[in-house]
Amino acid sequence: MVPKTKQLGAMAAFEGLDPAHLKILARLAVRRRFPAGTPIFTEGESAGGFYAVLEGRVRVYKLGADGREQILHICRAGEPFGEAAVFEGAPYPAHADSMDDVSTIFIPRDGLIDEVRRNPDFALALLTLLSRRLRRLAGLVESLSLREVPGRLAAYLLLCAERAAESRITLEVSKSQLAALLGTIPETLSRILGKLNREGMIATEGPRGIVILDRAALRRLADGEERLS
Repeated sequence: MVPKTKQLGAMAAFEGLDPAHLKILARLAVRRRFPAGTPIFTEGESAGGFYAVLEGRVRVYKLGADGREQILHICRAGEPFGEAAVFEGAPYPAHADSMDDVSTIFIPRDGLIDEVRRNPDFALALLTLLSRRLRRLAGLVESLSLREVPGRLAAYLLLCAERAAESRITLEVSKSQLAALLGTIPETLSRILGKLNREGMIATEGPRGIVILDRAALRRLADGEERLS
C-alpha cells in the first residue's frame, strides 16, 4: 500500500507543504472508502474532520425547501472538501456523497487542532494552503459571474474535454443539475446546447454525450471574444 505521506504529497490540496508537515498530516490521516452513491456527510452534521479525494468523484450539494438539489462542486482526485467547517468549528454547510467508488483521506478535527495549537509553523503552513484555495475559488466565482451563460457552458465543456483528454465527453450530471451548476435554468441550457450544435461547435449523442467539434470556437466563446447569434 502506498504510504500516506506519499499520497498526501501528490495531492494538489497539499502542494507546498514541507516533508515534516506532511508527516504530521499522515500521522493523523485515516483512509476511508465509500461505494458509489454513499452519503459522506450531511448538511448540519457536526464536522468531525475534512476529506481529500484519492480516487473517484464526490458531489457537494445543498437541498432546497422543495427538495430540489443544487450542486455546489464536484470534487476529484487531489481536492479537499469539508475543510472550512472544520477550521471554523461549525457544522458541515452542505451534503456530500460519492458519485463513484471513492477513496479518501480523512483528517480528524480534534487531532488537527491539537497540532495547530502546538506547532505555529504547521499552523502557518495550513493557513497558507487555505488562503491559496480561497483565492482560487474567488477567481472561479469572479470568472463565472463575468461570463454570460453560453460562455460558462463553453468553459465547462472545454474543462470536461481537458480532463477526459479527448473530444468525446459524457456529462457527469443531468442537464437540470448542470443548469443549476452554471446558474441558469434547464430550458435556457437546452437552447444554448441547440445553438452550439447548429453552429457546428459540438454534436450531441444521447442524453449526456457530447462531442467537441470546434475547440477554438468554444474557447473564443468562453473567453468572451465571440457571442452566440
